Amino acid sequence: MMYIQEACRSTPVLAACDVAVVGGGIAGIAAALSAARAGAKTILLEQQYALGGLATIGLVTIYLPLCDGTGRQVSFGIAEELLRLAAAAEGKDPVADWKDRRTATAARLECTYNPNLMALEAERLLQEAGVEILYGAQVCETQVQDGAIRALILETRSGRSAVSVKSVVDASGDGIVIRLSGEASAVFRKKNILAAWYYTAEDGKYRLHPVGACDDPDTYQEAEAAQSGQARYTGLDFMELSRFTQDVHRVLMEDYRKRGEPSDRYQLAMIASIPQIRMTRRLDGCLVPDEPDACVRYPDSIGMIGNWKRRGPVYELPFSCLHGRRIRNLLAAGRCISVTDRMWDNTRVIPACAVTGEAAGLAAAMGGDVTALHIAELQDALARRGVLLHEQQLPPR
Repeated sequence: MMYIQEACRSTPVLAACDVAVVGGGIAGIAAALSAARAGAKTILLEQQYALGGLATIGLVTIYLPLCDGTGRQVSFGIAEELLRLAAAAEGKDPVADWKDRRTATAARLECTYNPNLMALEAERLLQEAGVEILYGAQVCETQVQDGAIRALILETRSGRSAVSVKSVVDASGDGIVIRLSGEASAVFRKKNILAAWYYTAEDGKYRLHPVGACDDPDTYQEAEAAQSGQARYTGLDFMELSRFTQDVHRVLMEDYRKRGEPSDRYQLAMIASIPQIRMTRRLDGCLVPDEPDACVRYPDSIGMIGNWKRRGPVYELPFSCLHGRRIRNLLAAGRCISVTDRMWDNTRVIPACAVTGEAAGLAAAMGGDVTALHIAELQDALARRGVLLHEQQLPPR
């Protein structure tokens, strides 16, 4: 590979904040909202020009369950608030409806929603909380001193600039700050398969077509993928992502045309504007929970999630999986938290993103130095927001 030498430069400081949240997906929305409500000056950095990530502009418009599937809600706080926000724009109240119907065989506490309305409503919610949203901002470097991030270096349409920070939440989905700051990380070994979800307009109604099993990728083993010619993608290389995007467009158009000829009654309505990649890079943190760890009680739990693939399991999420050992003012949220590969498929989805985002944002607002944070104070603050921390606090099945 050829290289060029870049000249040394002085980078202007664009802003300063208490908490910088990198990534405006569900985890980033929850983290920024949580930090701002705790009184911290909060900046949310998002490289796209809309909020929600895969949940909106990625068209993965299924708010997966906040319950354990046996009649008990397990995720509360901002996770429930965002569920209501997603459904309210369409006149739905999924929580009330679920409570009326819940039994061991009833539909789970989840909903579908309009991705455009969700993105706009999330933006409004953050603005009302006092979060400064900076769109089109991509973190390209970090300045680290004495084991702490002091500044994030950005590339924008205006050029290169910096944001001075006291603490950072990496909700990028790809562990961008984790990698750039030198914190320990891990990548998804099995890689991702192609997913090409899209919407059509049919007889005046919108219909989602989930082409490609971007959910539950562990069912696609390497040998099966190789035998079928199914390509797999790390999601971490921009050349590869360019190929992925073109592959998606080809598969999408093939599927769309197979369903019928365009007419007044059938049209392609919406395609994703970001790659529908699920798992790429995550924190390799102080604790690495695994999928068999259902019902494990963690003394530093910051909330609970269910298992969206099957009924019954409840997982406490420990604060120890939100931070590493090298960078003391860096917290992870959503797809970036520290878990095993098989647990990753549970923690990458909306409920876990919201639960971990709320806890990470609150912890960052409380000082961000994980070596000095009093876990009991964080847990008390979460409890005052209505978050349940341990399975023993749930009603019996």
